[in-house]
Amino acid sequence: MEIEPRLAKLEKEIELIKERNKKVEADKSWETSFSRKFLLILTTYLVIVLFMHFAEIKSPWINAVVPSIGFYLLAKREKWKNECFYTSEQATQI
Repeated sequence: MEIEPRLAKLEKEIELIKERNKKVEADKSWETSFSRKFLLILTTYLVIVLFMHFAEIKSPWINAVVPSIGFYLLAKREKWKNECFYTSEQATQI
């Protein structure tokens, strides 16, 4: 068996893995970005405001603040729980 074709194949596979890693890093940076967190809170807030408005709940613009912050804190709690109770290998499997 010739080594050159095998070596070329391995080099191509390594390049594909590097490209995939770049995409994964970009996705990871989006997941941890301030912009994503802000958009998540804003979207949650607006959905709750709409619900409260149509449910005719008093002062929906003010009353929607607490559930929005609670939703954000709940998401942070899940991340904290995973970091504290699972190893990095176990956390990636969840």
